[in-house]
Amino acid sequence: MTKIKGARVLVTGGQRGLGRAFAQEFLDAGAATVYVTARRPAAENDPRVVPLPLEVTDDTSVARLVESVPDLDIVINNAGGVVIGSLLENDITEVAALFDINVLGPLRIAQAFAPTLARNGGGALVNVHSVVSWAAGAGAYGVSKAALWSMTNSLRLDLRQQGTQVVGVHLGYTDTDMVKAIDVPKNDPREVARQVVTALSEGKDEVLVDEASAFYKEALSGPVDGLALQG
Repeated sequence: MTKIKGARVLVTGGQRGLGRAFAQEFLDAGAATVYVTARRPAAENDPRVVPLPLEVTDDTSVARLVESVPDLDIVINNAGGVVIGSLLENDITEVAALFDINVLGPLRIAQAFAPTLARNGGGALVNVHSVVSWAAGAGAYGVSKAALWSMTNSLRLDLRQQGTQVVGVHLGYTDTDMVKAIDVPKNDPREVARQVVTALSEGKDEVLVDEASAFYKEALSGPVDGLALQG
């Protein structure tokens, strides 16, 4: 389990949507400092929230972030991108760019901050997946999230020796800008963040935020045609 009170937390993509909800929830749970990243960070009113620039596809940008954050206990890989459409119609260059953001980006952050977490007793790494890590039908976005899920499971083994808790988060539609045009029931971002904070405190490895995530996790043991995205 990971101690939240007094923790120093990094949230990539932390100034909007789910990332902002993570930042506020950690502060409410007693975190001392939350570093929030954005490509072009804006000023924050709360002195406990420290905005920093980050481009997750740029090794130099990641290295500068490490220099700016000397001590850290919890890393939240929240930043991500999306590509719409069928895999057969997507431009390969566009798909490759998405993988650089959604898969290699979290890996860069994990590699860069693993030594910092180790120095501080292990801490935690949280990767935000999606229900479409398991549910087919979301094109390149789903494929990238499936790859991230696999990577998280491998990182859990790699980081076990240094005592780092690795948590994978699966969720369906959540009320953020990414899906604001879709008229469907959506998760409250603060509730998502609250479940993650609880999972860290309880030493869990995985968070199934909603019924859709639980449904498709169970469907993994059944026929592959049961993994088609519904709705």
